[in-house]
Amino acid sequence: MTATAFEYGPNPSDSDYLLAPPDPATRVGSPIDPHDRRRLELHAALTAAGIPPRPEDREAIESLSALSAGINTTIQRWLQHTL
Repeated sequence: MTATAFEYGPNPSDSDYLLAPPDPATRVGSPIDPHDRRRLELHAALTAAGIPPRPEDREAIESLSALSAGINTTIQRWLQHTL
């Protein structure tokens, strides 16, 4: 009986094999600062509304992201209604 790739895993010399899925238990936990999360969410909401942020919009986005979570949620809700 001969060994197969399933018994010993993929052969590194083969260029066509799938990697194992990542193990969620070994992920590095890195919480995102609320300000950064709001900034990313605002970028996503603008892009989804068809308004891709430009480099010159950075200061406005930073200022809006510094506001409270409630205000940021309202801004995102307004942008969602533009769709």
